[in-house]
Amino acid sequence: MKIFTIGFTKTSARSFFTKLGDSGAKRLVDVRLNNVSQLAGFAKREDLRYFSEALCGMEYEHLPALAPTKDMFEAYKIKGGDWDIYARKFLDLMSSRKIESIDKEKIDNSCLLCSEDKPHHCHRRLVAEYLAGKWPNVEIVHL
Repeated sequence: MKIFTIGFTKTSARSFFTKLGDSGAKRLVDVRLNNVSQLAGFAKREDLRYFSEALCGMEYEHLPALAPTKDMFEAYKIKGGDWDIYARKFLDLMSSRKIESIDKEKIDNSCLLCSEDKPHHCHRRLVAEYLAGKWPNVEIVHL
């Protein structure tokens, strides 16, 4: 199983969709709580659905069960919270939600999307690593 991850900030639509299309992923899985964000013009739900299908030949799906709660997000991102505390709380949330019971077909050869340009301090990396710890033979590729 292969799980890709990608962020859309600090990049152009051309670069983003070229990386996405070249990856070979079959589905773009949006793991944001709010998928109508104004952060990038091409990153709103319906635009992503259209562009991922038209430019990359891949499906688009929004899975908010793989997103942090609004309170968690705001405590970290808006109020400048500590990454380690956020990460620990998010790992606990994934465990309580039992996200490993999600249909593996939705994740296999899919690309997890969030806003952060790099995966280091982004929950998409935590999702991928959590699932890799629960499922056998998972390779993670950050685009």
